[in-house]
Amino acid sequence: MTNKDFFAALADLEKEKGIPQQVFLDALSNALISACKKQYAGGIGSVKIKTNPEKGTIDFYTSKTAVSEIIDADSEILLEDAQKIKKSYKLGDEVLEKFVPKDFSRIAAQTAKQVILQKLNETERDAAVNEFSDKEGELLVGIIRKIDAKNVYIELGKGQIEGLMLPSDQVPGERYNVNDKIKVFVKRIKSGFRGAQVLVSRSSAGLVRKLFEEEVPEIKQGTVVIKEITREAGARTKIAIYSEDSRVDAIGACVGNKGARVNAIVEELKGEKIDIIPWSENPLEFIAKALSPAKVISVTQLSDEKTALAVVPDDKLSLAIGKDGQNARLAVRLTGWKIDVKSESVAKKLGLITQNSEETES
Repeated sequence: MTNKDFFAALADLEKEKGIPQQVFLDALSNALISACKKQYAGGIGSVKIKTNPEKGTIDFYTSKTAVSEIIDADSEILLEDAQKIKKSYKLGDEVLEKFVPKDFSRIAAQTAKQVILQKLNETERDAAVNEFSDKEGELLVGIIRKIDAKNVYIELGKGQIEGLMLPSDQVPGERYNVNDKIKVFVKRIKSGFRGAQVLVSRSSAGLVRKLFEEEVPEIKQGTVVIKEITREAGARTKIAIYSEDSRVDAIGACVGNKGARVNAIVEELKGEKIDIIPWSENPLEFIAKALSPAKVISVTQLSDEKTALAVVPDDKLSLAIGKDGQNARLAVRLTGWKIDVKSESVAKKLGLITQNSEETES
């Protein structure tokens, strides 16, 4: 069966898209075999297809084994019948017999169209995945295109790839509207049935980390280092920083002139509170700082490994613990220590500190 125009079109696609003709031909052969089997409802047995781009032909063959006695008519043929096709056939040989499927032109045209479109989509998807493969862990700006009951779908790049923001990656209290521009953190890139998809987040601590890298040149340059970061999205973030250069004030660099840098980040996070903590290699000193904005009187390591007692003024206890324990909980995550927070009066009653203990600056 000749279709030179079809093969010419494949040659053009190879030049234009860089997809080898054989990729299309292999996919087309499999699709045509499947279509042929459906058309004959399984009664045709094994089918093989041979394509010849040079001659522009597509030929169909039934494939059966030459036998002396037929057990399975779909896969076997008597040797004497096989030899009518070709005299040289022997027992056990694969016997190929050419045939023309019913309504071949319509089936071939329809199948070829589906295969070509599918392969083009796969190629575009793979190209998009390759383009975004180095974007994991980065910030991207996209446009919200769809919102369903749970998920937010974001157009990224040139619209060839979709960002998916799951409920767990959305910030409680943030409102998302179709056509809004939005800044998101790329968690992972995957290739799925619907094409390339990027899992993105607004709730990840990585988003805050990247925002600081964007706003604070000293962080991007490596002079100021983010040691640890923990976050409860929409409420509070604690970020521990350290200056590699004693001449550079890490806190000042992150805050910026009149708070410009940190305020820009807070604005992007819709008012989320940010505690910028100076990191210390002394864990007890670090714990005292991590309980900011509360003032800490003292921190003592308890007998258990990585467990500490933090004593705070009576009127700062609720501030140190935070609403629903949030401030203390974030401090635990930031430092990696278990922290027991007690008020000064309770600590004295329990004999955990002496009546004459002096407050130490946090």
